[in-house]
Order: sequence, then structure tokens, then C-alpha cells
Amino acid sequence: MRHRKDHRKLGRSPSHRKAMLRNLVTSLLEHEQVRTTDAKAKEVRRVAERMITLGKRGTLHARRHALRTIRSKAVAAKVFDTLSKRYHERAGGYTRVMKIGRRVGDSAEMAIIQLIPEGESASSDSAN
Repeated sequence: MRHRKDHRKLGRSPSHRKAMLRNLVTSLLEHEQVRTTDAKAKEVRRVAERMITLGKRGTLHARRHALRTIRSKAVAAKVFDTLSKRYHERAGGYTRVMKIGRRVGDSAEMAIIQLIPEGESASSDSAN
């Protein structure tokens, strides 16, 4: 049973895992798309969606919480200015993880995690 096991360890120490996820989230929010392993993408999704939710709050307290995770003030500004307006009406589900096959070197399952474009609904996600 998996009771109370709420995240993947990804074969790294806690400090390495935290730093890696912070870097991936910053890159995802900056470029709006990142190619990584499927397990990492699923973990990044959790953190990235929290950052966008903080951006939707728009308070100074929320901005300071977001800056704990986001490594760049410019990216944080993008979250609070651009992305919060884009997802204002959306109640979660700001990202999409698409599997793209296996990596050649070690056969790891690869995925692309991306922010859902403006105006696209959840019903059109399931159609693809």
C-alpha cells in the first residue's frame, strides 16, 4: 500500500531533488514547454500549478512564496502579470503532460510538459 507517500523521490537526495524541481519549474514557466522524463514531468506539474495559483492570488505574500521556488524575478513577474490573467477563469489544470516515447540511451519514458494555451478548454484536451 502507498499510504502517505505523496511524491516521487526520483533517485536523488532531498536537496538535489528540490533544486532540480525548482530549475525545471522556472524553465517551464519561462519557455512554457519542457522536455523531460515522465516521472519528473508529473512532479513538476504539481509545483508549477501551485505557482500559477499563487500568481492568481496576486498578493505580496503570494509573490514571496512563489519566489521561494521560482529562480528568476523576471519569470515570477511573468507568472503574476501574464499567466495569472491567462488562467484567471480556469480552476486548475494549467499544464499538460504528453508522452513522447523512450529515450535512446537508457530507455527512460520521456514526456513534454507544457502550459495549456489560452482559450483551450479541458474538453479539447481529452479529444487529442
